[in-house]
Amino acid sequence: MSHLSESRISHLAHLVLNGLRKDQLGEFPNEGRALAETKQVLHDYFQREDHIDEIVRRKIQSLSRQVPPGSREWDVLYRKYFEEESRKQRK
Repeated sequence: MSHLSESRISHLAHLVLNGLRKDQLGEFPNEGRALAETKQVLHDYFQREDHIDEIVRRKIQSLSRQVPPGSREWDVLYRKYFEEESRKQRK
């Protein structure tokens, strides 16, 4: 799981806003508000990803046969289940 610190999320938010500004894809009359909203979106996104990760890992562990973490089968199942859970969450 990727529990990002607030400082990392803040750094990413600054990169996003700077990239949008540099590529002339957006103007931000209220820089503070734009930064706060970007941080919140990133925080929510990573929190959702962590939640899905937990669900997927539990699902793999609950299989009747043991699937060793790091194995090719585990990786395939992880990607499959992650996509399934992501689709469920979007609905």
